[in-house]
Amino acid sequence: MRMRCRLRRCVVTAVTLSLLLFLSSLWLPQGTIQNCEQSWRPCLSVYTPTRQVVRAAVTDGADVLGGNDIIGECAGQQFQVSRLLLHLNSALGPASDVLLDPYLLCWEELIKFMESLGPLVGFFTHKVEEKITLIRQLSLEESAIVTTEDAQHVAPPPHHAYRSVRSMLEAELQRGVVSFDRQTPSGSRTLLRLHRSLLWLQLLLEKLATEREGRSMGELCRDAYVEVLAPHHPWLVQRAAELVFRTMPDRKVFLQLVCVRTQEEAEPVMRVIIAAIREIHRRTQRELEIRNMLDLP
Repeated sequence: MRMRCRLRRCVVTAVTLSLLLFLSSLWLPQGTIQNCEQSWRPCLSVYTPTRQVVRAAVTDGADVLGGNDIIGECAGQQFQVSRLLLHLNSALGPASDVLLDPYLLCWEELIKFMESLGPLVGFFTHKVEEKITLIRQLSLEESAIVTTEDAQHVAPPPHHAYRSVRSMLEAELQRGVVSFDRQTPSGSRTLLRLHRSLLWLQLLLEKLATEREGRSMGELCRDAYVEVLAPHHPWLVQRAAELVFRTMPDRKVFLQLVCVRTQEEAEPVMRVIIAAIREIHRRTQRELEIRNMLDLP
């Protein structure tokens, strides 16, 4: 009887993991570029040697980030809130634009944050990595075209299309690569999916900052998910997300990730990060909204 119970538990565990493996392919659904010479993971390695932040000039009175005096490096962990803040600051371009390269670096740091919350949470982050790779691959392809035109003494475009959110959206609209009726592997559609996920993380941090006691981090994650992402996901993905939220650690793990000991110490750190994410989201929202891109299929 004991052996039979153990066998039953093993079977249930195996079935659950198999379900998660299947559902992960549906998480934040997005087409991928098919002509990349290797899979999406090796493609990421193209950028490994150059992932350094160059601070961008912050204009329009948008210097909301500050905080470097209260946020330092946290030894012994992959995620660094100070590095995330630096990337967010670098993403704030001129004229209320968002620079794409530091924006994608922000997401790489946020992936480390999500993976630190547990194996099942990090299990879904490969779809975010896939989206980062797609936008970078599009940027590489355009760079190759511009280089070829320059070698043939043809005047290249004045600005790289994938330099910023605004330039990418405008260039893809002009080239007709964005469809409002069907799914396409465009940078604009991919950005929209990342944009929605960024709002989910923003809401989660806001809830963690304002609700000191009571509900668990998994419950707060679920609330933010239901509000922002669930309307865009099929039923099976929503059920998989529910399983993930049930496995999330308590708030002590979050405090460790931002390198503080108490909720009171965490609040000024979270205020700075929330303000930074909110500004990035506000700028991106505006660029998508004026081009009617908030509902791309």
